[in-house]
Order: sequence, then C-alpha cells, then structure tokens
Amino acid sequence: MEKAVFLNAARLDFDGQLDFTPVSRQTQFTRYEDSDPVRILERVRDHHTVITKELPVGGELIRNFPPTVKMICEAGTGYNNIDIAAAREKGIAVCNIPSYSTDAVAQLVITFILNLSASLPQQQAMLHRGDFSNFTRSLQVPHRELGGKFLGIIGGGAIGQQVAAIARVLGMKVLLYSRTVKNWGDSGIQSVSLEELLRTSDYVSLHCPLTDETRHLMDRQRLRLMKPSACLINTARGAIVNETDLIAALREGSIAGAALDVQDPEPPDAANPLFAMEQVILTPHIGWRRLETRQRLVNLLGENIAAFLRGQPIHVVNR
Repeated sequence: MEKAVFLNAARLDFDGQLDFTPVSRQTQFTRYEDSDPVRILERVRDHHTVITKELPVGGELIRNFPPTVKMICEAGTGYNNIDIAAAREKGIAVCNIPSYSTDAVAQLVITFILNLSASLPQQQAMLHRGDFSNFTRSLQVPHRELGGKFLGIIGGGAIGQQVAAIARVLGMKVLLYSRTVKNWGDSGIQSVSLEELLRTSDYVSLHCPLTDETRHLMDRQRLRLMKPSACLINTARGAIVNETDLIAALREGSIAGAALDVQDPEPPDAANPLFAMEQVILTPHIGWRRLETRQRLVNLLGENIAAFLRGQPIHVVNR
C-alpha cells in the first residue's frame, strides 16, 4: 500500500472532530499536527502522497523531495502556497479540492451582506460602548432592504455562482465580471466590465483566485470607482485587496463598509486599523471551517488520492 503523509493536519482538524478513514482506507496514512521546513524533507521520505493545508511548499523544498513523492494534494481550493512549476519539473502532480466549501463560503458572503445592510456591526459597537440611543431615539445607522440592490461578483467559479443564486432569491440584481466566464445561461445574471460593476454595485464580492494579475486588484483607483454607499466583501484571498488603500477608502468615506474573511497577512497585526473600524466585519478565515465542510474536504481528499492511484488523477492544477 502506498504511503500518504499530512504535514499539518491541525490546520484542518484543529478540534479533533474529523474522521480520516476516507484517506487511511486508500493509503498507509501518517499525520503530523504541524511541520516546519527543516522537518518536511524527513517526513516525506518514502511517501507517495504529501498532503498540505495552506502550508508554504517552495520550489527549493520541492526540488529536494525524494523520487517516491508523486503527488502533492492541497487540502483546499487555493494552491498559491505551492510552487506548482517546480512540482511539474520534478514530475509531481499537484491536486486541489475545489468544491468542498462552496455552500459554506457562499453562506458566509450572504451573512456578511445581511449584516452590512442592517448596519449590525455599528449597532453592536454602540451597545458595547453603552450607547442605547437606537432604542430611545430614532435609528442612528443606515438600514436598507436588499431587494433591487446590485451585487457585483468578481470571478465566475462555483462559489460565486452559489452566492449569485442565493442573492437572486433575496431579490438582488447580480452583475458578473470574469475573464473566463461570460454568462451563466438563463440565470438573469448580467456580464459587465469591471469598471461598470464597481460603479453600479451596492455590494462587491470577490471570488477570483490570487494570481499575479489579481494581486491588489482592489487598489485605491478601483475602490474610488465604487459608490460611497457600497460595501466590499472578500472571502477569496487577502492579497486581492490592497489593505492600505482599503483603510484609506474607509477613512475618507469612499466606500461605506467592508467584510473580510481573509487578510494580508494572516493573521493580521493586532495594531491593524481595520480592527477598530465599526463599519468593518473581520473574521479569521472561517469560510471553510464549519465541521461539515471540513469533513467533506477529508472525504474528497480520499477520492483524490484513490483516483490518482488508479491512474485517473482529478483536479490536477499543474498538468
């Protein structure tokens, strides 16, 4: 039986609630809670499959992998932490799990939109500082319905499609900007330019991968295209947004608010001004962390490994 090693399982199974039988059924399975670069080469020795979860695996490290390693499986969607070119040169397939968190992340996006539309972060902040004027006077914060509002989705993948489907049920109008997907059939979603999306949308939600082209996609110039009443939502990758420019836009009122499940870097520095902004929701990259979501990931991880061992690899990102 081939051997598989999970180099940083605690990143996924942080509460000890997951069942790894779908993986151990396919391979002789070893897990480590975490691994530093010094130990990685020792731990991958004699292993066929290396599993990581957002663990940096650079080119120099990969080039020193033993010839037994044939597959690196990223236990998640994003794989920018792995030097896929170096893996290709080494003859190592890199696979990811693209669909495990679609529902969970989409639900988080909609949760953010609902909270921002009712200014719940500002209302809770008022209570925490002992200000009860929303109860004794007229409402002190914006409070808007979602029906008829424009949601702009940047990136046409599965999560963006699920967000769009839920938003449509809520009566929102959905705009799409994608370099690859131009329309979603008869869904009623309108494909537009990035500039038109930013100028029109009441909520802008990011669902594109982090690449050289999308790094700091939302910079000062593009943030200034948004309406002063609009909000930015990022559940993709932190570096898609230039945080310095976002902080400036929020301070000057160029946009009304933001909800960020991802930051750059992660975790953010405790002195990051975003923590103190009442119009901002910050969560610690929780979109994928629901119990059912993580167990689904383990199940799909087992399927990835089984397919590779059959000689029919799936979700290979460095062919």
